[in-house]
Amino acid sequence: MADEELLAFRKSWKRELTDKKEVLNTNPAEEEASSPSKTKRLAESNSDEPQYVAIASGLLDGRTSPLLARIQEERTSRKKKEEEKEEKKKKRPYVSLTDTGRAGVLPQKKASKDEKLLDQLIQDLNEMNDIPFFDIELPYELALKIFQYLDCDELGRCAQVSKAWAQLAEDGVLWYRLCRKAGYLCDASVCDSPCWKSTLRDCRTSHNTVRSNWKSRVGSVVQLQLELGKVLCDVSSCDNFVLAGYTSGDVRLWDTVHWDTSASYLKTNRLSANTQPRPHVTHVQVSTMLAAAAYQDGCVDVWSTETGGTPIHHYQCAGDGLGALALCTDSPAMASASGPEVRLDRCDDYGYWRIVCRTRLPNPVDSLLLVPGQEPRFPLVVVAAVDSVYLLDPREMERGEEREAPRVLHSVYGHPVTCLAASSTQLALGVKSSGWAMHDRGNKIQVYSVETRQSVGRVGSSLSDFTCIHLSPPHLLVCGNKDRRVRLFDQRSGSCVVSLYAHHMGVTAVQTDDWKIVSGGGEGLVCVWDVRAGAKLWENHDRHPVRHVCFQGSNLVTANIPDEKTPRGACITDDDLTAHRRHRGVINRYDFSEDATSQDHILPICRSNYVESSGYNYNIGLAVPYDSLPYDALPGSRGSY
Repeated sequence: MADEELLAFRKSWKRELTDKKEVLNTNPAEEEASSPSKTKRLAESNSDEPQYVAIASGLLDGRTSPLLARIQEERTSRKKKEEEKEEKKKKRPYVSLTDTGRAGVLPQKKASKDEKLLDQLIQDLNEMNDIPFFDIELPYELALKIFQYLDCDELGRCAQVSKAWAQLAEDGVLWYRLCRKAGYLCDASVCDSPCWKSTLRDCRTSHNTVRSNWKSRVGSVVQLQLELGKVLCDVSSCDNFVLAGYTSGDVRLWDTVHWDTSASYLKTNRLSANTQPRPHVTHVQVSTMLAAAAYQDGCVDVWSTETGGTPIHHYQCAGDGLGALALCTDSPAMASASGPEVRLDRCDDYGYWRIVCRTRLPNPVDSLLLVPGQEPRFPLVVVAAVDSVYLLDPREMERGEEREAPRVLHSVYGHPVTCLAASSTQLALGVKSSGWAMHDRGNKIQVYSVETRQSVGRVGSSLSDFTCIHLSPPHLLVCGNKDRRVRLFDQRSGSCVVSLYAHHMGVTAVQTDDWKIVSGGGEGLVCVWDVRAGAKLWENHDRHPVRHVCFQGSNLVTANIPDEKTPRGACITDDDLTAHRRHRGVINRYDFSEDATSQDHILPICRSNYVESSGYNYNIGLAVPYDSLPYDALPGSRGSY
């Protein structure tokens, strides 16, 4: 059947070649000689034009481009080589064939001219090295440059066009770029995976599984506790590190990837360790490189997350203690504030800590943070003090620009700043409207650009104060308010996309990404919301207010920190020096990854079977023990007598 189709195809080509024989034998030189005036006129018009204009004009007039001429020359040279091979084969008049086990010698059939051209055309199509783009042929590198602007679906459609396009659409560089564009394995190189298409497929499958586990609350949860009977003071988390400080003066670091690491136990400085009673921990901060803690007596300790143990940096602040503490996520730098004093410390390449800059503000500092994504040698500090926001830039001191106070980013008299948030490109400030400015439709959120230091927008209109803000690149902003609502804003339009009645005692912590919002309230609820549906997926409740919410990928860390640091039973004058468990606070770490759904990772609670224990994965109801017993064994049934 295949031979008959091939013979029919060749016959059709023979008819086309016979019909167009006169057109093919036409000499182009005669056509040019027949119209010398036209050629002269085109040459005169194109003499003063640039080369690219002449090429474009030629293509519009129907002339052949230089690329087609070069391709035609390569085809001609290739055909000459094939004809030389055919001439060599003609010198051998007989070929050996085998038919039903008998060897015979038959004369070779002489191929006609048209048949030879058809065979040559088929051979050229099979052995073509360039990529055919309809009427022209491009080199592989140029075709790859065009295909890099296509997404996964478009590459799949192009792979069905021809074998050449399928080979191009399977190129590893294209799928490597798509994998990085989707946010997977951004630190990997092209050589790290033998098949980036399969890698991207596996990453997407894992991402969809994690999203499904998030929505169904399928996974594991672990409570991180330091069993010393003391009250939790502050919690910070970054990547796989969780840092907690207690009223006993102890600081505990958990590495959730390597649980048995020796760096989990951090020693305090000698001054705080020898003080009786030991001062409380007021602030803790952790990054991928450093862990820092501030104590009630004004001491600050800095540890390395790799080694732990003894602090690598320590200093004493003047005054009653620190009011704010922040670590840089990109470099070993730390900013702290004690009253109106602000200082920035950084570790150099040789491991020595030094004060990069120090300043004094007119008012006491309420909060500060370090802007991520900046140059490691010059971290940018944002400081909020009453109704003003300042920028502390070490580059100004490097250039010798001495200032009595840092640059003012925002200042409106009588409008206190209630909360701060920062991304690599933007700063967001929650501004309270009071007094004579109440006619301006309530409180606002001011958004500033980090690069230009100018206001780029203003969103929100609420009668209550904004308590927390989170910026989600590239254009989303989520905030919590004392009016019990969580609002999601689109900065492109400045409108509120989602407004959720979340917590009846006010919102204390919030974070969002492209499809979900995680919020915490003063009543102790942690809620997970679906952005598109605007509905609650699930919630978890503890006794104390939620002061910390942080999720990344398949992990979620929440902290319920009590407001009362010295409850009954935790004072030195009481008989029992240890606080009851209900007064201590709790840290929960959720894991919604694929391996967390296995039986070994499920939290062993709510066992309801007499025969064997089965885990509870949060998506089934509580079972009565009698549900697992047969009907005949129940009392009162006929089979039990």
